[in-house]
Amino acid sequence: MKTKLPAIAGFLAAFLVAGTALAVKPSEMLADPKLEARARLLSEELRCMVCQNQSIDESDAELAADLRVLLRERLVAGDSDEQVMDYIVSRYGEFVLLKPQFNLRNALLWATPLLLLLGGGTFVLLSARSRRRQEPAALSKDEQEALDAILRKDA
Repeated sequence: MKTKLPAIAGFLAAFLVAGTALAVKPSEMLADPKLEARARLLSEELRCMVCQNQSIDESDAELAADLRVLLRERLVAGDSDEQVMDYIVSRYGEFVLLKPQFNLRNALLWATPLLLLLGGGTFVLLSARSRRRQEPAALSKDEQEALDAILRKDA
């Protein structure tokens, strides 16, 4: 069993990596390994507009393949990483970014979870404090007599 464990672990690792490796076709890859490494890093940051939960590096969709080719063309043309990303974002919008940039237009989106958490925590604290401060309501004369009668029966 101990001799099979490394083989099984290797098989599982290869299986998990295979999906990503198959998404980028050999015809899309650049001859320059440095440019290809940059292209792979950038393509991991871009969303497949068809799949939406995958990067274009992982996706088999035709649009993702087109974006990978476009990205590599821009790198071969000499664009910097920032210029390539700006070029793609200018054509597809910020939705194409898997990790949206922080700016004033979307600051409310970034702040909303924190504001909701702070508001909810404040509400819970204030509710707990007000409950502790409230005195129990006094019994009416009829209720007090009924309680006294019950206590006399039990005693």
